[in-house]
Amino acid sequence: MNFFIDTANIEEIKKGIELGLVDGVTTNPTLLSKEKKDPESTIKEIVALVEGPVSLEVISTDSKGMCDEARKLSTLGPNVVVKVPMTEEGIKTVRILSQEGIKTNVTLIFQPVQSLIAAKAGATYVSPFIGRIDDISARGMDIVEDTLTIFSNYGFETEIIVASIRSPLHVLQAATIGADIATIPFNVLRQLMNHPLTDIGLERFLKDWDNIKK
Repeated sequence: MNFFIDTANIEEIKKGIELGLVDGVTTNPTLLSKEKKDPESTIKEIVALVEGPVSLEVISTDSKGMCDEARKLSTLGPNVVVKVPMTEEGIKTVRILSQEGIKTNVTLIFQPVQSLIAAKAGATYVSPFIGRIDDISARGMDIVEDTLTIFSNYGFETEIIVASIRSPLHVLQAATIGADIATIPFNVLRQLMNHPLTDIGLERFLKDWDNIKK
């Protein structure tokens, strides 16, 4: 399973790359706004820094506006993927962009049929938001499981990006059921490497080594 990092913070991306854990990046207007920097310069820096796919989201709500934005974004680099919302105008946009060879990531998916529609339109990726489903007392990972079954049934090449990840458990569940990609906030990415028993074991090894040297 590939790991994307869900952030617009350059330092977080660099740290993730140093760890060898960043296969791509996903951003959105909210993440860009948190950086308190010029969004265009931030986007260009991310695209240049990351070798893998970088998802950049359109802000228009009509298909013409989305297409115009997408074409402009796609000129920033061959690794750019355009994030399009799961709306009727968005699906119309995905169809047009796929015919033009522009990669798309359909975002804000909350049910498997939406994933099916996006795949039929030619989406490169679909992003089910599992954490937000969990927030309303449902099981978000069910969407991923059902989407995997649907894509397998009909041979869709669209890849599934498990999004809105809240914890290492979400990553574990995504990997166990065979999702293509998990897009992970940096704090959760770090949590994946930590376990209290690892810390205790390391401390004990070092203490024993010190005793040998004495």
